Formats: sequence, C-alpha cells, structure tokens
Amino acid sequence: MKVKPVLDQYELPRIESISTVEHRAVAAHPVPGRQGSVLQDLGAAPLQVEITGSLSGDDARDDFLDALRQRFQAGDPLTFAADITTASQVQYVVITDLRCREVAGDPDSFQYYLALCESPPPPPPPNPLGGIETDLLAQAASIADDIAGAASLLDLLGSVPDIGNPIAPLSQSLDQVRSATAGLGQVGQQLGDLFGSAG
Repeated sequence: MKVKPVLDQYELPRIESISTVEHRAVAAHPVPGRQGSVLQDLGAAPLQVEITGSLSGDDARDDFLDALRQRFQAGDPLTFAADITTASQVQYVVITDLRCREVAGDPDSFQYYLALCESPPPPPPPNPLGGIETDLLAQAASIADDIAGAASLLDLLGSVPDIGNPIAPLSQSLDQVRSATAGLGQVGQQLGDLFGSAG
C-alpha cells in the first residue's frame, strides 16, 4: 500500500486486510407474457469499505479504542484516504460497524473489524430565486423604482381638493330656473286668449 489508510487524520494501525463493496441498485419489472424482466437502474449505492487488523499490547489497544470509539459515537462524516478507494471519488465516510475481539489463548492479541460507508456532503440549499432569469429581476427592480417615483410625485402635488357631491349645487340652480319660469305659463295663456278673441 502506497497510501496508508487514514481516517480523520488517524492512521489505522496494523491492517491485515482492506476491501471495498460496490453495487448498483437495480429494480426488475416483470413484463406479462414475456421472459425475463425490464431492468431499471436506480444508481450506484454508497461505497462500503471493510478493514480488519490486529494489535498487541494493552497500550496499543487502549489508544485504538479511544480514537475509534469517539469517532464512532459522534456519527459525523469523516475524511478517508486509501489506495483502494482510488478513482472512486470517496471523500467522506461514516463508521457503520466497529467490532473488537480478544482471544483467550493469546491475551496480548487484539483484533478489530471496521466498516465504513460513503457519506457525501449534503447539497447546498436551493436558491428560491435561482429559476428566475436576471432580466426579469432587473425589470421587477425597474417597476419598483417607477412606483416609488410616482409616490414621490404625488407627495409633491400636495393634497387634492375634495370636489364633493356636485348634485346639490345643480339642484339649487334648477330651483332658481323653476321659480323664474313659473309665471310663463300664465303669460302664455293670456296671449292665447288675446289672439283667440282677436280672430
């Protein structure tokens, strides 16, 4: 191994074997009246790394358990580098399984098994305005500026006088016309009588 496996800046000691498990999630859809199934590729499942190793001595065992158990209990994604993950683009992993074993016939021997699962960082939160074109945003800003300018223009004009109800003055004028023309009916009657008698 050119690159010794390093988990979160902790160099894993005395590794005996390291292996990866990669598979794709494939759904099989049977077709009535036809042999076989139509396969639907659902994408690659997270890459898994399995590491086994052995230590000897109480100090080495205690250091290993202290370093790994803290990281396992935290459950946070950890950086990981190893030759076997080359070209897999694995950057972060989570410890999913940690097994330790001591053998009665060899009290100084300590064996461990470590399972890691790929955990890519979450995507950034979406921008709520990301789907809006920049031209539309500029137009909206221009409209807002126009509205603000119209509001300031109304402030410059001052208060608009209240016209009120125009019917009341008209009613008074009509009353004056009626009173002025009230005697015309009698004059017309007298003229009719005069010309009628003359004929």
